[in-house]
Amino acid sequence: MVILVVVLAYMTDARAQTTSVPVGQKLEVNGVITSRGADTFTVRTLDKANTYNVTISPETSVKSNTKGIFRGGNRYDAGYLLRGLRVQVVGNGNDAGELVANTVRFNEQDLKTAQSLEARMEPYEEQTKSNTEAISANKQAISSNTERITAGEENAKRMSGQIDENTALAQKAQAEADRANNRINGLGEFDTIKTIVVPFAVGSSSIGPKGKAIIDEAAAWVKTQDRKGWMVEVVGYADSTGNTAKNKTLSERRANSVIGYLVSKYNLPLHRLIQPFGAGVDKPAATNETAEGRAQNRRVEIKLLKNKGIAGE
Repeated sequence: MVILVVVLAYMTDARAQTTSVPVGQKLEVNGVITSRGADTFTVRTLDKANTYNVTISPETSVKSNTKGIFRGGNRYDAGYLLRGLRVQVVGNGNDAGELVANTVRFNEQDLKTAQSLEARMEPYEEQTKSNTEAISANKQAISSNTERITAGEENAKRMSGQIDENTALAQKAQAEADRANNRINGLGEFDTIKTIVVPFAVGSSSIGPKGKAIIDEAAAWVKTQDRKGWMVEVVGYADSTGNTAKNKTLSERRANSVIGYLVSKYNLPLHRLIQPFGAGVDKPAATNETAEGRAQNRRVEIKLLKNKGIAGE
């Protein structure tokens, strides 16, 4: 079973430069929602190459998929289009260079993960709002106190002490707001901790004894580490032998075999998984012209990633 969860690694700061869509041009975009407005959202492509501003309307069809990557599914209100949700958007450009969405499709497992991420971000955003209000109140107090320093030297000294106290409070509140904002922004930033390569036999998606030993050794090492904020990315590959479409399917089965082994033997929580993917013959590790090179390309890469926001860095 393909386990689809949100691609957190592709989230980014909403202030990134956006790509303009020519008027009337039809475009299909596959990416992750990085920011959300009342009738708009920003989506960044999975390869991080482009960011688009998307406009939605009552006529926009918003549905989930139940089979494959973006086919079939249930209808949803536009309010379910959350930050961190992986989507497929099809629409046309308008005068403002935005993509006016005709259809938006997403996977329901990705939606669950995006909802979980939204729930974790809300406390930090509330804290930021509270800190900002406190900073504004303290600045007003400082201004008020400054205006009152007119009653002589002793009064000036007393008021100076109050200003210093309020200034210290404002600086403390600003520091707290900065920490909260940095943590929220860090939710889209990942560091690669370790990459584990699991080999596969020709045409096979079953993990062999050597592959299991590699995973077991890595799992033993992981248990010795501080895993706060860790995520797991699993990508399958194939050599160039045979049909390209079949190699794509084979690489997906290999990725799912590794995920199944991690979940069944080591109880890997599903919310720790980033979108599994079968890359087929893309990004070969070695040349496909030799038997040795093809053996290196028949693999699954397990990447251990640390999310800076969750880890609090």
